[in-house]
Amino acid sequence: MSYNYPEYRDHLNEFAAKLPNGARKGFAALHQGTMKEGVLDVKTKELIALGIAIAIRCDGCIAYHMNAATNAGVTREELDDMIGVAMLMGGGPSMVYGAQAIEAFEQYQAQK
Repeated sequence: MSYNYPEYRDHLNEFAAKLPNGARKGFAALHQGTMKEGVLDVKTKELIALGIAIAIRCDGCIAYHMNAATNAGVTREELDDMIGVAMLMGGGPSMVYGAQAIEAFEQYQAQK
């Protein structure tokens, strides 16, 4: 399945706003606390999140974290290297999701 990842992210945001307020706010706080600059920079954290998204086959995770990764300055070369690790950890299906991550990267880069 092919997505327009920026539109898909917006669509997910629309429905995520309908999730129970307490759970949504709690997860948002966890996300903000985890993904902020720390010992690891934001770009590295987003590459980790994307690798996990590819390995667990999460389309929505790719949509969200590719947006954040491109905003953090991830390069195509860094993305390609990370996809190799994700494929190692996730097996054959991660090749498909790695290709989807490249598609998402190209869509977000085109928006810059």
